[in-house]
Amino acid sequence: MTSPAIRHYLQFCDLTADEYAYIFERAAFIKRKFKAYEKHHTLSDRTLAMIFEKASTRTRVSFEAGMYQLGGSVVHLTTGDSQLGRAEPIEDSAKVISRMTDLVMIRTFEQEKIVRFAANSRVPVINGLTNEFHPCQIVADIFTFIEHRGSIKGKTVAWVGDGNNMANTWLQAADLLDFTVHVSTPSGYEIDEKLAFNGHAPRAGSYKVFKDPMDACRGADLVTTDVWTSMGYEAENEKRREAFADWCVDEAMMAVAQPDALFMHCLPAHRGEEVQAEVIDGPQSVVWDEAENRMHAQKALMEFLLLGRL
Repeated sequence: MTSPAIRHYLQFCDLTADEYAYIFERAAFIKRKFKAYEKHHTLSDRTLAMIFEKASTRTRVSFEAGMYQLGGSVVHLTTGDSQLGRAEPIEDSAKVISRMTDLVMIRTFEQEKIVRFAANSRVPVINGLTNEFHPCQIVADIFTFIEHRGSIKGKTVAWVGDGNNMANTWLQAADLLDFTVHVSTPSGYEIDEKLAFNGHAPRAGSYKVFKDPMDACRGADLVTTDVWTSMGYEAENEKRREAFADWCVDEAMMAVAQPDALFMHCLPAHRGEEVQAEVIDGPQSVVWDEAENRMHAQKALMEFLLLGRL
């Protein structure tokens, strides 16, 4: 066993392709033990602090249940019952919380907040979602693809909808793990390449942009989307409903993808808006496996950040 220096997980690009290969393999091992009701207490006596500035269902349940299943314990904080976001500077909160816990997961608004927290933390910090990135979700999505279809290398993922935190993270994943993302967004909601890649030039061919979502889905191995209005943008809801009307993933889009193409959605979903009920509830949808796999992938991630390779 090797014990690494403090590693934070703030963006998908914070780990290497080789480290992801280990995490996907480890997640599969941990999941098999979970399904067999075998104990896997590698984080016994370790404590995870979860800090929420944004509401959560899957992130809270997956991290909390996952940490308990690893033999650890959890402290749950929100801005309503902690000093984060009140008078105390983020830097001070980080210094205190990281002296009392072994790992911190934060779900917040601006990426800058989690960066500032990590810079002052003595323990690993995990991005549970920010406005800019959602790395834990994409780890779970790729793990789910591997379970169903094998390696994602050389495959094509169609992203239909908003150029949001999920889209940014898919681009980082494609750049790192050698697959391609076909992106189709309405005008005015495009991906910001500079933000997605932190100002660096992406690998040639890692993503392509399509005006027509049908063209983006053509030949794809995976079709995925997200809600049209992410948390924090509710005031734009009606405007977005109009702009995104042609970006509902329907049966016609799935029909031009590969015959065995999968459909994913990070949830919660609005049937009849970003996806047809016939698609999300249809035979190509793996959204429930995807949701469960947040927990297994995150268990492998937490274990890796605290213990290194086992």
